[in-house]
Amino acid sequence: MNKAITDGLVLMPPPFSAGLNLWSREDGTAGSGSYQGQPNAALVTNDQDFAGCLELQKTEATQKLRSFAQTPIQPGLYLRVTARVKAVAGNLPSVRIAAWAGDVTGQNVAGVVQTGPSVTLSQYGQVVTVSAIISPASRTGVDLPWTTQVTYAHVGLDLTGANGGVVRIDDIVVEDVTNIFIRKLMDWVDVRDFGALGNGSTNDATAFLAADAAAQGREILVPSGVFRLTSDVTINSRIRFEGTLSMPANRKLTLTRNFDLDTYGQAFGSELEGFKRALQALFFFTDYVTLDLSGRRVDLAEPIDVAALSGINSFSSRRVVRNGSLNAVSGPAWATQDVTSVGTYSASTNTVLTGVANVANVPVGALVMGTGVGREVYVKGKNVGAGTIELSQPLWGAVGTRTYTFRRFKYMLDFSGFELLSRFEMEDIEFNCLGNASGVLLPMAGSTQRFMSCTFNRPLDRGISSAGSGCQGMFVDMCQFLSNEQSVAAVDRTTIAMNVQANDTKLRNNRIVRFAHFAIMNGTGHLIHANHFFQGDNTSAGLRRAGLVLTQTNVSTVVTGNYIDNCFIEWGNEHDSEPQENGEFSFGGLNIVGNVFIASGTSPAFRWVVVKPYGPGHFFSGFSMTGNSFRCFGNIIDRVDGLDTSFATLDFTRSRNVRVEGNSFNNVAQWVMNPVLVTHTQNTAAETWNASAGGFVPFGGRIRMVQSVAPEGVITNASNLGRYMFPYSVPGTGAQGNEAQLRWGEAVRGKANVTLRRDVPA
Repeated sequence: MNKAITDGLVLMPPPFSAGLNLWSREDGTAGSGSYQGQPNAALVTNDQDFAGCLELQKTEATQKLRSFAQTPIQPGLYLRVTARVKAVAGNLPSVRIAAWAGDVTGQNVAGVVQTGPSVTLSQYGQVVTVSAIISPASRTGVDLPWTTQVTYAHVGLDLTGANGGVVRIDDIVVEDVTNIFIRKLMDWVDVRDFGALGNGSTNDATAFLAADAAAQGREILVPSGVFRLTSDVTINSRIRFEGTLSMPANRKLTLTRNFDLDTYGQAFGSELEGFKRALQALFFFTDYVTLDLSGRRVDLAEPIDVAALSGINSFSSRRVVRNGSLNAVSGPAWATQDVTSVGTYSASTNTVLTGVANVANVPVGALVMGTGVGREVYVKGKNVGAGTIELSQPLWGAVGTRTYTFRRFKYMLDFSGFELLSRFEMEDIEFNCLGNASGVLLPMAGSTQRFMSCTFNRPLDRGISSAGSGCQGMFVDMCQFLSNEQSVAAVDRTTIAMNVQANDTKLRNNRIVRFAHFAIMNGTGHLIHANHFFQGDNTSAGLRRAGLVLTQTNVSTVVTGNYIDNCFIEWGNEHDSEPQENGEFSFGGLNIVGNVFIASGTSPAFRWVVVKPYGPGHFFSGFSMTGNSFRCFGNIIDRVDGLDTSFATLDFTRSRNVRVEGNSFNNVAQWVMNPVLVTHTQNTAAETWNASAGGFVPFGGRIRMVQSVAPEGVITNASNLGRYMFPYSVPGTGAQGNEAQLRWGEAVRGKANVTLRRDVPA
């Protein structure tokens, strides 16, 4: 930058040859004395060093020489005043650059330094250069640090020391040296100044590291060009890209002060490549735990294999990706891969298929489909040499050799290459699957993954899938799942919002719209709270499907405060290789509390809570359904509970700790409760009274216990004489086992309030 060129500023004072009347012997202001006609000043035209110059004899204590011309002073302008001087006779004086500082009113700004460093002339004939830099900025290297009050100067020099000496002075030069200070003035350093070429082929990594070392708090500028970096590069300064980078896929760029998609997108020329590079770097440095997508959209034309991208398969430190949108662009890379093969299954090794033909072609992470296979069983691993496949869950009815289909969905973010990944979080991310792709496939193992305030928009097959135990302790909070099948009848839908293979997941405050299922969940210890999942359709008296599917008997799970709309809770044991009861914990540990159940336009056979045992001998052992609201719009349904006996029924003679009470029922023909309080009126004297619970017994169970009998009024015999006695009970009588006998020992009549239980609460 040179303002003499760019702004047309006149900086130079006139040459001495233009006339000594242009040079002041005082301060250079109008009216001050000049050197014209002074006896101690003369022009010399043939000096061997200077050609034309001023010869001046020192006659005053401070011999001043100032230009009458005004040299402009501006903010951001740095001027160097230079004089070449030599002594020719007499005493040897000292020389210094000097300038009179004037303000806009023409007054001297007295508070600023107006003389530069002094140099003593030590011998005759030796040319000595003196200089000083003038600027309104107080910076290192400025000899006359003025203020913005100064608007112009009368530049020149002073002779000090003994009088009588004669010196010759070359024309005084004023030049713009702002370029010397430009790097200090600007808050950036340019990588080209450190040797970067930006030609797309030369390795510029060393230059980038040198610029980073020199920045010292300033920003690094990457100018136009393509800069090749062939090694890992970490930049600890702020950085700005006008040009782009080229790096091998296995090399990482770590920007510790600009760890966001905006910067990485600028660095690599596209949001997609920037996202991949930033995600790669996220696993390799600790200054940041969060990758901010800057609210930007990234278009994906194919799945991102995160483990392959990062180059690692195990990671356990917390990392977060947040604030952006991933958009699946239609293309062949999203096509579902189907492989059909024959394999053999044995209950003794219940998570392994053996003798699998063409096992090499079976993709890890594929859904396993076939007769006797429960829902959401995936290929967790394979051994090509042994011809085996590891399954995520046992198969309930597949013992023997048969044909299986392995269906590999394609996910926008695929973490299945991680053998272990824990504490990975996605926050405020929109997965725009758009009917082209599925959302996220979790790692094969790990814990406490977290999805917070994310949207899964129209996944082709799945929103979140777990093919292993990488869902252990997973959090899914305040997310929205929007189906790609909203116009499809509920019974024909195939998409599933999510599945769980392990324990301790927390599903809270989510909204799920018209999937085949909201969640298919194995494992125990789940907390399912304040979700709204609805799966209705526009058909008349339409069939409904399960919203929440629990696939093991003893679940230790709480379902509370949810809005369950046109779907139901299904509880079975389809992930059990020996589904019959065999001494294990049977159906228990499920607490359905304080939910709102809604249905509309359904068949009267619709049920909100369905138990489906896949083998005989099972029973309730700890179940609670309390404080729920059941309401049907437009028609009346038979009851809220159902037992699916497609494969087996329950053993009602073993029920324990079943609590069904405090629920409300609207447009439900048959209420259910346990215990059941009935009022039995015996009009004809009889030794045995048969008290019936009717259809109030949940899931069609048997009466196992008479908890209490409270006669109401006097119990009398046939002669109408009061009898003061107490009966004993025989529970589980009647054709359906839903009655109990009260045996009095003699024929009596009257009324009694009888509390019946389908369980033994001990």
